[in-house]
Amino acid sequence: MVERLLTSCNQHGRDIASSSRAIQAFDLLEGNAEIASKGVVAQLVDAGLGTHDAESLASTWVTSGDFLLAKHEEGSVDFVLGNPPYIRLENLPADRNAAYRRACPTMRGRSDIFIGFIEMGLRLLRPEGALGFIVADRWMRNQYGAALRSLVSERFSVDAVIEMHDVDAFEEEVSAYPAVTVIRRQPQVRPLIASTTRSFGELDARQLKAWAFSPRPEPLVLDGVHAATLPGWFRGEESWPSATPEQLAVLADLEQRHPPLEDESTGTKVGIGLATGADEIYITRDSSEVEPERMLPLVMARDLASGTISWSGTYLINPWDDDGLVDLADWPRFREYLEAHGDRLRARHTAAKAPGRWHKTIDRVTPGLRAKPKLLLPEMKASAHPVLDEGEYYPHHNLYFVTSTEWDLEVLGGLMLSEVANLFVGAYCVKMRGGTYRFQAQYLRRIRVPAPASLKMVDRKQLATAFGRRDVEAATAVAARVYGVDSTLLAGLRVAASA
Repeated sequence: MVERLLTSCNQHGRDIASSSRAIQAFDLLEGNAEIASKGVVAQLVDAGLGTHDAESLASTWVTSGDFLLAKHEEGSVDFVLGNPPYIRLENLPADRNAAYRRACPTMRGRSDIFIGFIEMGLRLLRPEGALGFIVADRWMRNQYGAALRSLVSERFSVDAVIEMHDVDAFEEEVSAYPAVTVIRRQPQVRPLIASTTRSFGELDARQLKAWAFSPRPEPLVLDGVHAATLPGWFRGEESWPSATPEQLAVLADLEQRHPPLEDESTGTKVGIGLATGADEIYITRDSSEVEPERMLPLVMARDLASGTISWSGTYLINPWDDDGLVDLADWPRFREYLEAHGDRLRARHTAAKAPGRWHKTIDRVTPGLRAKPKLLLPEMKASAHPVLDEGEYYPHHNLYFVTSTEWDLEVLGGLMLSEVANLFVGAYCVKMRGGTYRFQAQYLRRIRVPAPASLKMVDRKQLATAFGRRDVEAATAVAARVYGVDSTLLAGLRVAASA
């Protein structure tokens, strides 16, 4: 930084001795600040400055203090640069923990203090000023980064994220999932996203830099790095996606052009099946266990393996009706059955909170849901596996469902069978061992779909046919046409995600 400042002063005919406000550097440890100060003095003396003036400048530039608790003039700097420390807040003394949280409100939950460094750095920026940190990128996806993501999307522009997970980015080997992240105080522009490989080196860095300062019409694909520009960035406090630059470019484009799957205008809703809190008691295959009216056909994830429902004969022993929890006095066989398991049911947390309602399941049976046509999706799958229930069953807890008043569910099922659905869920979800996706409601809601009325009749028919035949390739080809995406690109993205 000092070297660049000296060069700038020489180019513009300025006296370096008048630059006492040009740099502000912080280190918590006095010894580290002393080492840095000596290095600054040596640099200035080598450039021809007298020792007294060099030491005076160094004393104003380098500070031993706590950056997060120091008094700063907000909106006063052009650039904030650094590699902030990674320390979990719970590992700090209670008084320091509380002081940091007061100073930096985005540090919520089980936060890392680098969240505060990003927040404080952003607050210091002038209009069009930029923050450039090399920092772990977990805040972009973890819950503790939600408030910071919201702040960034509301008031700043993500200019660049260069993910360097597989590169030795530091002098010492660390396991930190680092990314070079550049955020600017201005409206959002087209950001650069790059992902490096183990072979990333100086030549790749030079090519990436040259590409970044070019018009960048096409993605950059090298052995050491892939890069692309996005039409915009991802908004709000929800997790930002994790994917290759090519995938993110497609995702950002689709998110700008299409509404989300769950949408009031189409009456489309996403939900989860029922959790009982005691499956071994409430779930049975004996249809004569209690009164027939208390037996609700329950569909399980294993029933969907073939792509259609092969019901295994499972029932929910149902303590609910349309008005709420039933009165056990009205159902003697049901009461007798539950009382036989009363000790186990009353010991549950949900029963301890409401002893008079000890016989309820954790979730209530939603009136009318069984009879609604719905798409069912198992939670744990390597790819999207939507199956149509015409309105015969109630879903168990490890199934998610999609209902709609406007969509033909076979057409929607074709879209969700395609690689487009996998692209969205794969980018946002927490992947399990072996690359298995979690098709939970929060990720299904991130899927974008076109308006039903915008689909041509031929596309609707072909999507429904592909869904009925479980033809992922055909569904993807039609979906690519509907979304305006290259079908070969989608196929390549799935291969990249699997790898």
